[in-house]
Amino acid sequence: MSVGRPKSPIMFQFISISGHHSNPIIATINSRIKTPIIPTSFSPPRTHFSYSFTKSINPFRFSVSSPPISVLAHRGSEVEFEKGVEEEEEEKGVEDAAMTITPAIRISDRKLVVKNKTILTNVPDNVITTSGAASGPSEGVFLGAEFDHDSSRHVVPLGKLQDVRFLSCFRFKLWWMAQKMGDKGSQIPMETQFLLVETKDGSHLESNNINNNNNNDNNILYAVFLPLIEGSFRAVLQGNPEDELELCLESGDKDTVSSAFNQAVYIHAGCDPFVVITEAIRAVKLHLKTFRQRHEKKLPGIVDYFGWCTWDAFYQEVTQEGVEAGLESLTTGGIPPKFIIIDDGWQSVGGDPEVEKPLMRLTGIKENEKFQKNEDPTVGIKNIVNIAKEKYGLNYVYVWHAITGYWGGVQPGVKGMEEYGSVVKYPDITKGVMENEPTWKTDAIAVQGLGLVNPKSAYKFYNEMHSYLASAGVDGLKVDVQCILETLGGGLGGRVELTKQYHQALDASVARNFPDNGCIACMSHNTDALYCSKQTAVVRASDDFYPRDPASHTIHIACVAYNSVFLGEIMLPDWDMFHSLHPAAEYHASARALSGGPVYVSDAPGKHNFDVLRKLVLPDGSILRARLPGRPTKDSLFTDPSRDGVSLLKIWNMNKYTGVLGVYNCQGAAWSSVERKNTFHKTNSGAITGYIRGRDVHFISEAALDPNWCGDCVLYSHGSAELVVLPYNAAMPVSFKILEHETYTVTPIKVLAPGFSFAPLGLIDMYNAGGAIEGLKYEVKAGVELSELEAGYQGEGNLVAEDRIENLSTEAVAVVSMEVKGCGRFGVYSSVKPRKCSVGGDMVDFVYDSESGLLTLNLDAMPPADQKVHIIEVEV
Repeated sequence: MSVGRPKSPIMFQFISISGHHSNPIIATINSRIKTPIIPTSFSPPRTHFSYSFTKSINPFRFSVSSPPISVLAHRGSEVEFEKGVEEEEEEKGVEDAAMTITPAIRISDRKLVVKNKTILTNVPDNVITTSGAASGPSEGVFLGAEFDHDSSRHVVPLGKLQDVRFLSCFRFKLWWMAQKMGDKGSQIPMETQFLLVETKDGSHLESNNINNNNNNDNNILYAVFLPLIEGSFRAVLQGNPEDELELCLESGDKDTVSSAFNQAVYIHAGCDPFVVITEAIRAVKLHLKTFRQRHEKKLPGIVDYFGWCTWDAFYQEVTQEGVEAGLESLTTGGIPPKFIIIDDGWQSVGGDPEVEKPLMRLTGIKENEKFQKNEDPTVGIKNIVNIAKEKYGLNYVYVWHAITGYWGGVQPGVKGMEEYGSVVKYPDITKGVMENEPTWKTDAIAVQGLGLVNPKSAYKFYNEMHSYLASAGVDGLKVDVQCILETLGGGLGGRVELTKQYHQALDASVARNFPDNGCIACMSHNTDALYCSKQTAVVRASDDFYPRDPASHTIHIACVAYNSVFLGEIMLPDWDMFHSLHPAAEYHASARALSGGPVYVSDAPGKHNFDVLRKLVLPDGSILRARLPGRPTKDSLFTDPSRDGVSLLKIWNMNKYTGVLGVYNCQGAAWSSVERKNTFHKTNSGAITGYIRGRDVHFISEAALDPNWCGDCVLYSHGSAELVVLPYNAAMPVSFKILEHETYTVTPIKVLAPGFSFAPLGLIDMYNAGGAIEGLKYEVKAGVELSELEAGYQGEGNLVAEDRIENLSTEAVAVVSMEVKGCGRFGVYSSVKPRKCSVGGDMVDFVYDSESGLLTLNLDAMPPADQKVHIIEVEV
């Protein structure tokens, strides 16, 4: 849902608080858990609220330690926030941009300085800066460099990087990025495409929200470095043994050369890492004018439904019969898929008969004989499409193809394909990729070459293939092997130019043939492709799910989460398929619920765990999708949950009225830069302890329907079915062994009246329980006197008093109305036992646990056919 933002935004003022004592509620919570909660310094809720008002709200009445900072009020998800920032900057300039402090960035005395904090030292004289304001409202800066000769490849140090913490997203393979953390330049890997740096001055806990405006050295700053496309060159970052951060510029074509670069890297900084990244990507978008951000793109319909992919079920041996068997198996089990991806194996391909293990190339744009109907082969792939939609009720059918047609491209000279002008070209792998992935030397594509369609014929090739598929009822594509284009630019103007030509052709064909914008980008993690993505809205977030590689599962979850920090600004990350019947099934399934992206499995027919799937999928095949890309929490951004032996990975996301938080032990395995594969490493096999807080859900204040919300939340644990009330300044300890995990629904507490508090949870047997709540309204009744309430109220803020209040008045204190989709066990937190509950106007039984405040009731069926939601009312 997108809600318009008022032209004249209403501004709240929040004031930092000093000398606030620990909340007495902690003692109550500590009496109910084995390990005590650790209080941390109090600060008011940060970020923006999802509430609109007609007048300004007075600041909180607390002593001040610094001037107030303005926070933009608005409604809705991060989509509205991103749009709101854009409008605000366009109207008033970046100095008034909401929710961030953008410090001055400059080179002074051979130092790169960000708001008086030195990030780089010993900056060479040939490194130059250009203001970001020339490309739009921005106070970031561009870095470039001047060289004494033309070349197709340049490397220059930008300065020494030390005494910081960084997160790097780098390509460990040609196709895919992964994360690397460290604290100095020498640890930054080659092919780094995204670099987030945190200054080490001060404590993370002392400066953990943007409302902390103490203006002292303890404030933490975050600077993001984005290597860009400049002309025909693509930039990346890397480190060297002297701890220098280096800039590498390459065209991919020996005849495409230059010696001067003004805008090769963009740097943006501020006090909230997530806002800094969003603003930086927006500034780059305005500068390059070659791509759009995620919130500006149409999401295909598959993202809100459960699906099935044929890959791990059949690999290239997929047949029509296998497709139908898989759909039958899932549907019979009560988990009907609503989309399918027919992966590699449906196309017409062939190889050179003189080669012992030939690389397959495309020989025709239509399906192979496996996907032709025996009685009438001319029906083609339309046969299985019709079966999927008419017999099994699917909404969408996608098929796979490589961006060059097939792995080996298009076979040159084959009958019916001559007009595409395919020519065999041999990949030229960049030094950084070869360093990270030396197996490319013997890869079949490198040895046998790839049949590349003439770039001028790319649109004709795509449009003829896609129009055929669309006429058969196909709704979209998974377009794979995309990064191969960067290796084929020699003699064609270079990697950037070739990639741009192909993607423009692909976008045009998808727009013409698949009106739902049905396209998933895969094996596409180079900035050549990302920064020319105007249309594709979904991108695979990491290397594949490998069901038979036990070392890969913890690696996969960490990788998709960290890659989404960068990728999620441009497209919606797809965390890939998984197996529901697998030792790591719940580990993967819960993460998909947090991802905010599509949810689909690749189970073989008959091999399903329906108990796991029912925690993800409703009976109508829809899912409870979170609203943003799932990302690591702020305090997880610079820890290494795969390698350091002490850190848990925490992932957060938002629903309309709740947050969701996942905690994963991902230790014990990582990609080995020596062995170039996933490997186990020695680590602590026991449980690792970490801490969770309500504010780990970074934008949790968006879900608070109260301008004076104090930051208190309830956390409901999906696995243990426990509910805990957490004040804003409290942290709850959690412990997990390797491959253990938990998901938590996090909801802001609404104080209805003194002693009367409420928080909806959702369908509590689902991983993302709060995703079921579509509407929420609090109606507080007038005229209720405190004296009418049973004694037991202990004062403002005591939400979990040992003696709970009960409403003995003849009047209700409040009525909470909720719109809920789906069916199952619905839960809320109420500090008092409700007077009554109704569903659709009919009174229903409920169970209330007076110790925890958990209320549950059953929604026995999906909403009536003429309604999308149940109307649930709770009267207290």
